[in-house]
This record gives sequence, C-alpha cells and structure tokens, in this order.
Amino acid sequence: MTVETWVAFALASAVVVLIPGPNIILTVNHALRNGRKTGWATVPGVAAGAFVAMTATLLGAGAILAASATLFGLLKVAGAMYLIWLAYQLWSAPVEETEADSAAAMKPLRSIFAQSFLVSALNPKGPVFYMAFVPQFVNTSQPVFEQFAILVATFVTVAALNGLMWLFFAAALRNRLQKPRARRAVNRTGATCMFAAGLFTANASRAS
Repeated sequence: MTVETWVAFALASAVVVLIPGPNIILTVNHALRNGRKTGWATVPGVAAGAFVAMTATLLGAGAILAASATLFGLLKVAGAMYLIWLAYQLWSAPVEETEADSAAAMKPLRSIFAQSFLVSALNPKGPVFYMAFVPQFVNTSQPVFEQFAILVATFVTVAALNGLMWLFFAAALRNRLQKPRARRAVNRTGATCMFAAGLFTANASRAS
C-alpha cells in the first residue's frame, strides 16, 4: 500500500465519520449530561464496535449479509429496535437542575461502553458499507491481510478521534445546559434523532 493510498483512505474515512450518526448522538448526550469523563466509555465503545464490525466484514460477514436477505433483515430489526429503545429511554429520562460537576444519575461506565459498542456494532448498514468502501483501497497484487489490518486500524482511529472531537465540543457547552428545560430539550432532540436513525435502519436496503 502506498502512502498516497493510505492518505486518501484516511481522508475519505474522516469525511464518512464526520456525518453525525447514532454513535455521535449517544456520545454528545452523555457528555452533556455527565461531562468529558463519559468519553472513557463512549469513545472506546464506538471504536470497539467499529473494529468488530469491520473485522467481521472483511472476514466475510459483509458478503454474507449482502447476499442473504434473511440475515440482513434480522440484523436490521435488531439494530432498529435497539436504537428506538434508546430513543425512548432518552425521551423519558427525568431531568433535574444539577451542578456542572455533579455525578448524580450517571450510569456506570461499563453500561455506557456497552451502549456505545452495541450501537456501533449493530448498525446493519456497516458491514455492507465496509465491504463496498474498504476494498477500493486494496491492491490485490500485494498481501491483502496486512492492507486490511492497516485500513481497519486507520478507520477505527479516525472514528475515535471524531468521537473525541464531539465529546469535547459537547462538554464545553455543558455548563450552559444545566437547567431542566434545557436538558429536557437536549434529551428530546437527541431522542428524536435516535428514533429517526432507528426508522432509517428499519427501512435500510442492502443495495443502497
């Protein structure tokens, strides 16, 4: 793999992950509620989910999902239901006026990590997207495994950096959003976006 190919892949990956999706919605919401410390769970969760999804894809799961309507449909339903459930939890979450440094009502980091991991790994469009996206940057005349390893590591790193960027951005706004009315608005905006992502996932097609 040439340096030029790697740079092109890194830039393309940055463009892809900059578009806010369910992972970013979850990261921003946790940061607004409990600050930057949630990044110890959300960012690794997103990165780990992306790593598992990409690795499974490049080992053949993506081709199977692209070919099997049944398997794709099962993963699609599971991912959509999970996103809609998170949207419901976020919409109905109680809000109280809190101090910016309060840790009240914060979920355990392992629970936040699990949420972020599942949202990232259960995206049914992920495997099909990775299968279409990654091979474009692979030179089949050279060892493929090493190239896949480099590309997976690059994409996961870019996704993690993007998560950190959104985390710090949201945490910087946290002090201004401690009133119940503001927090409720943030929660319900995030819930609406999460619900929309769930509907999009439910209606996703393998060909798109």
